Amino acid sequence: MSEPILDVRDLVVEYPTPAGPFRAVDDVSFAVAAGSTLAVVGESGCGKSTIARSLVRLLTPTSGSILLGGRDIARLGERHLRPLRPRIQMVFQDPYGSLDPRLSAAEIVGEPLRLHGVRSRTERTREAAALLDRVGLPAHALDRRPAEFSGGQRQRIGIARALASRPEVLVCDEATSALDVSVQAQVLALLREIQRESSLTYLFISHDLAVVREISDQIVVMRKGSLVERGPTERVLAAPGHPYTRALRAAALDPSTTRGRKPRAATATTAGGAVR
Repeated sequence: MSEPILDVRDLVVEYPTPAGPFRAVDDVSFAVAAGSTLAVVGESGCGKSTIARSLVRLLTPTSGSILLGGRDIARLGERHLRPLRPRIQMVFQDPYGSLDPRLSAAEIVGEPLRLHGVRSRTERTREAAALLDRVGLPAHALDRRPAEFSGGQRQRIGIARALASRPEVLVCDEATSALDVSVQAQVLALLREIQRESSLTYLFISHDLAVVREISDQIVVMRKGSLVERGPTERVLAAPGHPYTRALRAAALDPSTTRGRKPRAATATTAGGAVR
C-alpha cells in the first residue's frame, strides 16, 4: 500500500465520569490509503463515532497519534490545527440537526468558503451553486432553508458543505442511517461518483453491513472500544474470523434485527431517480 493519507496509531479516548475515566476507544490503530474507503463498523456504543469526532478534532484524544498526510494532528492546539482542518471534513449522521435552520443552502455551503478566504459574496454564491449542482440539487435550491428540503436533499447539502473545504479525507459518520433505503442508495451512488472523479478518501462509520459492502474497500470491526478484526471488506464479510464479526453478520442477515428507516413504497427509487 502506498503511504497512507490517514494513519491512526494507538488511539485512546477517555471520557470523565463520576466513577472515573471511561475508555471509549482503547488502543486502536488503522491506516487508510489515499483514494480508498475504510469502513468502521460495530454496534452502538462501540466507539465508532468517538473515533470519527477525534479524527476531525471535535474531540481531543487522550493519547495516540492521528497522522494526516504525515502530520500528527491528535493534540495540536487550535492555532496550528486551523489551517489543517480543511483537509479532513465530516458528513454528520443527522441531516435534520446538522444544518443551521436560519441559513439558506447557499449560505450553509458558502460559510466554509468564507472561512477559507473567499470574501466576495458573489463568488461564494457562484461556488456554492456549483457545489450544490455537483451533489444533484437545482439552482432554485440556493435560497431555500433546510426545512424546505427532504432528508436526502439535506444530506446532499451536508456533503456539498464538506466539499466546499476541498478536503482530502471525508469522514461520514452514519451518513445514510437516517434515510429511507432508496435514498441511501442515491447518496451512496453520489459518494462513489465523487470519489471516482476526485480521488477523495473516505472513512465511513456505519452499523449497516449492506451499506459497508456497497461503499468500502477495507473494514475494521469495533467492539467495546477495541478493534477486533480488519481486512478487505469482501473477505471479512464473507468469512469473518472473530466471533463478534460473525455475530454481526448473522444479525445483518436476520430481518428482525434490521435497523434504520425503510422505504415508504415496495418499489424503491433507483440511484438515478428523484431525491425525496
